[in-house]
Amino acid sequence: MAPSSSPATSARSTASRLQDNSAFQFAARTGFAVSGLLHVLIGGIAIGVAFGSGGDADQGGALRGLASTPGGGILLWVVAIGLFALGLFQVLETFLVRGTDKDAWIDRAKEGGKALAYLAIGFSAASVAMGGGGGSSGETQSMTARLLSAPGGVFLVVLLGLGVLAVGVYFIVKGAKKKFLHDISTPAGKTGDTITTLGRVGYIAKGVAISVVGILFGVAAITSDPSEATGLDGALKTLVNLPFGPAILTVVALGLIAYGVYCFARAKYARL
Repeated sequence: MAPSSSPATSARSTASRLQDNSAFQFAARTGFAVSGLLHVLIGGIAIGVAFGSGGDADQGGALRGLASTPGGGILLWVVAIGLFALGLFQVLETFLVRGTDKDAWIDRAKEGGKALAYLAIGFSAASVAMGGGGGSSGETQSMTARLLSAPGGVFLVVLLGLGVLAVGVYFIVKGAKKKFLHDISTPAGKTGDTITTLGRVGYIAKGVAISVVGILFGVAAITSDPSEATGLDGALKTLVNLPFGPAILTVVALGLIAYGVYCFARAKYARL
């Protein structure tokens, strides 16, 4: 009698069958597209901030902007469903990682982190569609305040900041070394070159923005001031206060828009 398959093998087989489902793949590609839309909107808001206008340059601000458009409620549910599907797709990617060595666990952590991020933004989109706020810098500050008030809270916030900073550096390296090309089947010719350029610029810009978020968590821990932890919106607005700040923020914002356009291309050419 042939030996029965192990639970791990069975789980990977089930995950693989789900990933191969055409409807599920279409939903995941929709997730990449709506992620691209959000990044384009965030970049647009950030450009406005660079030139002196208001607005929240984060996912919450982008989602609320969508909600204010005609048919915004329906669009928000499309965004939420697409991001839920993409998050679940990344969960399946986590199960499909083979091996028990350090590299395998690092890969699982990467895929799991992506899953949590997509699912969290999906829940935010659903919240806005149902009349909620969809997340803000205030919520980040409240979370940081709760962590700082807990035993060993400063250490926890430092770890959180280092974790976010590591994600930012990961994006920068992935863009600089063009490692994102492993995720996408780029077409030949000028189209492929354009997608590669958009991805490279976009990943680096997003990495810079995320790195600033991580640094601000560190500042909040050192100063014991939760108001320093302001999320993506605060991180981008912090750039304005640097020398040549409006120009720096504009460059980063254009990079985020480039990342959004790359996500549109990934929706079509992603290796699923």
